[in-house]
Amino acid sequence: MTAVALTVAGSDPSGGAGVQADLKTFSALGTYGTAVLTALTAQSTRGVTGVHGVPAAFVGLQLRTLLDDVDVHATKLGMLGTAEVVREVAAVLGERRVGPVVCDPVMVATSGDRLIDEEAVAAVRTDLLPLADLITPNVPESAALLGVAPATHVDELPEQAVALLALGPGAVLLKGGHLGGADSVDVLASPEGVHVTRRPRVRTNATHGTGCTLSSAIAALAARSPDAGWPALVERARDYLQGALEAGGALGIGSGHGPVHHFAGIWPD
Repeated sequence: MTAVALTVAGSDPSGGAGVQADLKTFSALGTYGTAVLTALTAQSTRGVTGVHGVPAAFVGLQLRTLLDDVDVHATKLGMLGTAEVVREVAAVLGERRVGPVVCDPVMVATSGDRLIDEEAVAAVRTDLLPLADLITPNVPESAALLGVAPATHVDELPEQAVALLALGPGAVLLKGGHLGGADSVDVLASPEGVHVTRRPRVRTNATHGTGCTLSSAIAALAARSPDAGWPALVERARDYLQGALEAGGALGIGSGHGPVHHFAGIWPD
């Protein structure tokens, strides 16, 4: 049986983030990708200049129509845009089988642009997190969900990850890349405990879509290996992202934060 992954997220015309990045990642990792659009963005490697949301009822129609026909083995949630869309997606997740749910609570773009309002943040916190099997917030997103100041040191991450776990998701991958330093530090918290992992930071300007790519890589791998635990899936996804980051600069796309190379090692040199 072909492994199928679903992304529910916004569109990025530059192809580095959002649904475009998710579908590239699914394909690179040997998973058939399906997609439901929640928003159109006017976006490039230099930033976001506009967001046009898809009505919540039509997001729900996309989901139900797809799931009536296609068996989905894992689902990645990205930018949902509005509280109404968050609640509609949560309603469908409560009705249908969509495999493990990896929720990347997209709230702030790499460029620093805020992508959703406070009502939507509250809806993610109360309606969506309890339905997620894994959430993958970065430092600013963790702070927004918890209603606290952003962490300024990696030593603060385990406490915040545990606090996020108390909001109801099955597990939390808190990404510490925003904190800088020689290493990139992530914290995985689950009922089994807290694990802190470090990797050498890739010095590159090609970082557009890193969060989307990591969460969709985890979902793709979960679709293919449903019995693997989160620690193993996260490490395999981080291996993939590491290679995509290291190769991203060679693409030469755009004049801002360029995209990672989703097909590094697959495309001919």
